[in-house]
Amino acid sequence: MTDGYRPPLRPLKEEERMLSEFAAHLRLERGMADNTVEAYLRDVRALMQYCDCNSLPPDELTHDNILEFFAALTDAGIGQRSQARMMAGIHSYMRWLALENYIAADPMELMESPKIGRHLPEVLDVEEIDAMLAAIPGDSPFALRNELIIETLYGSGLRVSELCSLRISMLHLDKSYAIVEGKGSKQRLVPLSPRTCELLPQYLEIRSRGRIRPGQEDILFLSRQGRGMTRVMVFYVVRDLAAGAGVNKEVSPHTLRHSFATHLLEGGASLRTIQELLGHESISTTEIYVHVNTTHLLHELEAHHPHFRRR
Repeated sequence: MTDGYRPPLRPLKEEERMLSEFAAHLRLERGMADNTVEAYLRDVRALMQYCDCNSLPPDELTHDNILEFFAALTDAGIGQRSQARMMAGIHSYMRWLALENYIAADPMELMESPKIGRHLPEVLDVEEIDAMLAAIPGDSPFALRNELIIETLYGSGLRVSELCSLRISMLHLDKSYAIVEGKGSKQRLVPLSPRTCELLPQYLEIRSRGRIRPGQEDILFLSRQGRGMTRVMVFYVVRDLAAGAGVNKEVSPHTLRHSFATHLLEGGASLRTIQELLGHESISTTEIYVHVNTTHLLHELEAHHPHFRRR
């Protein structure tokens, strides 16, 4: 960093160079995961595109210009939750520009994020998860892999990105745990269910006989092409199994993670334990499961208690 405000940088090549520097700052200094960095860059580029369409110099943006940008997002039907996420990325970029003296002041310094209602995640019951496992075709060459994907997402509460990056060298079957790399490249231990530990040796034997691309030897879950599975691939596996099981809910890999946490809470686990298992930095993130559980209990009362039963 140098002292004093640098003159405005207008050429697009300079803007791309600054975005590259910003990405390096997020990765190296703030320890953000690649997916988060890419999301932040997409958000900033959306603002740059708006600037180009409205002949606004990006390095001279004002508080009102930013407000107009988010008003345009509202007009385009972008929800408040998405806007809040975009605001986080753009705010980080503007704050970095100001710290590096690329701009005189952060135009978003006093801007508040859109108010967002608490979103209660979809939760599957145990019978629905068992039905998804039963829907896996037994003659599929990927039957074991797909069963392990469901077991690992639900039995260990992994994020889909953690599942995709899971490595064989991170597995410790003798002690029933794995080391996963979560957000910000932070590692934690997660338990492996007895069924997962039972299936893994069988899967690894089948996997060793299949196609494995160079550089993918340590990746646990591989695609048909022998490469590590992507988040989209895992999403389709989970979605198709839910449809095959007749589950009439919006189901994604994250639904299984939500179900893992909710069922733990219903079984009496403490929020602190669930926080540690999920890899949440703040317990306030974990507290949403209290609201999910309260909703479930209210439904039970309405169904079975005479004073709560709906008329």
